[in-house]
Amino acid sequence: MAVAPAKSTSAANKSTSAAKSKGSKPASAGSKSNSLKEFTREEELEAYRMMLLIRRFEEKAGQMYGMGLIGGFCHLYIGQEAVVVGMQMASRDKDQVITGYRDHGHMLACGMDPKGVMAELTGRRGGLSKGKGGSMHMFSKEKHFYGGHGIVGAQVSLGTGLAFASKYRGENSVSMTYFGDGAANQGQVYESFNMAELWKLPVVYVIENNRYAMGTAITRASAQTDFSKRGLSFNIPGEQVDGMDVRAVRDAANRAMEWCRSGNGPFILEMQTYRYRGHSMSDPAKYRSKEEVQKMRDEHDPIEQVRARLLRNKFATEDDLKQIDAKVRAIVAESAEFATHDPEPDASELWTDIVI
Repeated sequence: MAVAPAKSTSAANKSTSAAKSKGSKPASAGSKSNSLKEFTREEELEAYRMMLLIRRFEEKAGQMYGMGLIGGFCHLYIGQEAVVVGMQMASRDKDQVITGYRDHGHMLACGMDPKGVMAELTGRRGGLSKGKGGSMHMFSKEKHFYGGHGIVGAQVSLGTGLAFASKYRGENSVSMTYFGDGAANQGQVYESFNMAELWKLPVVYVIENNRYAMGTAITRASAQTDFSKRGLSFNIPGEQVDGMDVRAVRDAANRAMEWCRSGNGPFILEMQTYRYRGHSMSDPAKYRSKEEVQKMRDEHDPIEQVRARLLRNKFATEDDLKQIDAKVRAIVAESAEFATHDPEPDASELWTDIVI
């Protein structure tokens, strides 16, 4: 199964007169350059390291879940790494991130401590939510990461609220609000779209379209499978992006972020991506063939694409990449060691962080 080539759509009759009257030049909403801007050596290495960290971390989390060290639900991000890494490469320090329950990769890309993330998965005292949130509920005000949310689509209205707060305070930051193709059919998503466009809020809605939601193909669940068009009735521009290519993601993110920072309101990015594992660790993923998954791994893997470019452009040698992998594995091993030996929260923690 091949990733459809990235294409763009814009909202019908999108007016930019308001932005022009403010003296700001509108971003090229709904359009993209004919060729991707190539990464520098440093950018390729940055993308490679971060995507590899996410991949190795998630592989270890899956292993620990199988050993019974992680309880509850656990949704892995393996295969989708280019989306959050490319978005973060286009972001600024105070931009906010909020997402659903497939969130470990977002936390790492935001710079949250891998030990704190893994310890939260195992319910330990040193976890980022003191061991009380688990896989789906972590938070870092310092890193402007506002959760993991377990309720499908709930983060969309919250992310819209973050954008409202940013505009109200005059911070010129953007809310990157992630949700999946399944959540895209929720009513609160469209209420948020309407409000965001009415008030010209600086929010980029990132739809991570991995094609199967919880286990139903988008062709069976969505009347409109071009998710970049979901904002048409609200005059919100959108763009389809090859979410398996970190360069394409960063390019599209730059355009969307500039649109928002220029006071033009929200923007939708549909990231056409693919998860290699099931919806969660308990999902056998029998709704698709092994051959389909293997074809995606062989032909579109986001990390292997960067690896190939690093070698082809002589930005790195095989030995260099082995050393990077070894360092990443050491970080992940250290996080797992910490997460299995850190004490569990004291029973008194049951009564803390409660709002009445």
